[in-house]
Amino acid sequence: MGWAIHLHLVSAMAWIGGAFFMFVLGVSLRDKQDQEAVYPRIGPIYGYFETGALLVLLLTGFTMIYNNGLLTILFSNITNEVIDALRIKLYIVGVIVVLTVIHMVISMRSLHKEKTPLQRFLSKASSMGIFLLNLVVLHYAMVLRDIL
Repeated sequence: MGWAIHLHLVSAMAWIGGAFFMFVLGVSLRDKQDQEAVYPRIGPIYGYFETGALLVLLLTGFTMIYNNGLLTILFSNITNEVIDALRIKLYIVGVIVVLTVIHMVISMRSLHKEKTPLQRFLSKASSMGIFLLNLVVLHYAMVLRDIL
């Protein structure tokens, strides 16, 4: 598990750190012209970077679950503090993955053109959802660490 946990932690820092950066950027760039100048340039770079971090998180997370014999336990009726916290964390990760796909599809389709009101709403809502749910996942990671 040694290599997997280290890659998992570095990827989590990249994923959550990137989300914080984009959140601060979004809050601080109020002028529409500034947003139009920055997002088309930084968005694709950020998107590819974050996609890579998410894929590493999913791969290393699965590897740690599998190597520790937790895969079959997760799909059983067994409940305890560790398994319950891990299940909740994984459910939230699933929602984050769905929100990420929604956000990226909208972002890529509207990269160099004006977003429709629905696209703007879904893009901002999915982005905020990802940001907030990252904090919840981080909480459950700390809960698991405290238990173990």
